[in-house]
This record gives sequence, structure tokens and C-alpha cells, in this order.
Amino acid sequence: MAAAATAAGAEQPSSNGPVKKSMREKAVERRNVNKEHNSNFKAGYIPIDEDRLHKTGLRGRKGNLAICVIILLFILAVINLIITLVIWAVIRIGPNGCDSMEFHESGLLRFKQVSDMGVIHPLYKSTVGGRRNENLVITGNNQPIVFQQGTTKLSVEKNKTSITSDIGMQFFDPRTQHILFSTDYETHEFHLPSGVKSLNVQKASTERITSNATSDLNIKVDGKAIVRGNEGVFIMGKTIEFHMGGNMELKAENSIILNGTVMVSTSRLPSSSSGDQLGGGDWVRYKLCMCADGTLFKVQVTVQNMGCQISDNPCGNTH
Repeated sequence: MAAAATAAGAEQPSSNGPVKKSMREKAVERRNVNKEHNSNFKAGYIPIDEDRLHKTGLRGRKGNLAICVIILLFILAVINLIITLVIWAVIRIGPNGCDSMEFHESGLLRFKQVSDMGVIHPLYKSTVGGRRNENLVITGNNQPIVFQQGTTKLSVEKNKTSITSDIGMQFFDPRTQHILFSTDYETHEFHLPSGVKSLNVQKASTERITSNATSDLNIKVDGKAIVRGNEGVFIMGKTIEFHMGGNMELKAENSIILNGTVMVSTSRLPSSSSGDQLGGGDWVRYKLCMCADGTLFKVQVTVQNMGCQISDNPCGNTH
């Protein structure tokens, strides 16, 4: 009884202050407090309605739109990077500037290395040239080289060089401004350039065609040649020869005059054997007759050994 009373008196505070606890008692008390705190999950919990809270950031459609904008900017950045790499590889930009070309204040663009191009569109009244002491070499890989300005086109191919223009052309020396070749027939007389032996045209309209005194004038065609004059056609020369594989037709409104010695080779003219009838077959035969003044006319052959004596003889009494 005395021991129990003594223990109870030890737990109560004395008049001098609170009774100090032992280390064991403090540990037991701390363990009990932690156990109660860990088991109390609702401690400090306040129920809140999230729909009434102010939402921050991009949500819903705005978030999707932001993602699309970011993806578009990424694609543009990739395309810009590819274009930059291509320009850097083609133009060859280095620490010392551009290695393949030069830009001048006068607008001149100079290529310093061999350049591979497809189609070049120069500005209005542009000039393409090379250095003063170097040749300008333009090469087409199995393709013709074409220079075109409006309707004027210069085509350089493997076997030929052709120039096509609807408004005419002229070639002149840039240093002396001397015109070497021009199609302006009203101002300059047409002359072939030095070294050019032949001229190939589909159609030509001119007042006359002549050659120099020491050479012949040869006109050759693969098909049919038509020579027409509004006021007549005059062919003059020391010797005039016509060689053709088909027919030769001479037409005139008034008359055809052959002044000089006329020779016709009959080796290629159609002829019949002596035993054929004149009226047989589909042939209609004519005899070529000439007047004393050079006028030619035809007479239909109806009998053998027929002469040029007809009633409507254009020569009059003499033929």
C-alpha cells in the first residue's frame, strides 16, 4: 500500500513544478502520438469543388492549337535548314565569302567556277559574256543550247546552229560597232558574212539575188522551188542552167522571153516509139516552137512530122 501510494504521488505535480519524465516514458509517448497521426488520414483535409477554381495554362482547343503551331514552326525550321544547306553547298559560302560567284555594285554577276544550270532568266537588256582574255564555254549535256529573248531564239545543236526571229536580227562588232550581218534590207543591203558559203531559207522576199563576178549563183531545193515576181522575173547570167527531177512550169500573164542560145536536153523528155499512134493512151503531145524574137509557144501534135505552121501563130509571118 505504501509503495502504490508512493508511485501515484510521483506522477502528480509537486508544489515546486512539473515532474520530469524518464527517457522511456518520453519514447512511449512519442510512439503513441506518431501512431495516432499516421492513422488519421483526414487530418487537415478541407473539401474543395475543383470546377469553382480558376484554371491556368492552355486547355482544350487552345492547347491543341498551340501544339499545331509548335509543329508548324518545327517544320518551317527544318525546311529553312535544308534550304540553307543547299545554298551553302551550291554557292559554296565560306569564311572568305562566296567561292563560286561575285556580286558587283554595277549589277554584274560573275561566276568564278564551273557552274551547272538548267534555265537562266536574265533581266531586261542583260548581257552574257566572258573575261577579256578568256573564252566563254557553254556546254549542253546531250541537249541543245538555246538563247531566247521574246520571239528571237538562237539554238546551238550538235550538227547545226539556227537563229529564228520574227523582227529581224543583226550582228555587229562591239568594239567598232561595224555591222557584219543584218536583215534590215531597207537600210543595209543583204550580204552573206565572210566565210559563209550557203544560206538555207524557207521563204525569201527580195528585189534581187546576185553573186559576185568570180563565182556562180546556185539555188538548190529538195522539193519544189517557186520564183514569183509582182512585176516580172528577170534571170540574167553568162550561162543559165536548170536541172530538175520533175516538171518545169513557166507561167506569165503577157509573154515569156528567152534571149540567147536555148538548149533543151531531150534525154529525159517522154517520147514514143515510131510505131505508136499519136492519139493512143492518155498522152497529149505538144511541140515547142520559138519565134525569131525569142517568144515560145506550143503546138499540139496531131500528125507525124507536124511543123509550127498554125492559124493562130503568135509570130506572124516568120517563125
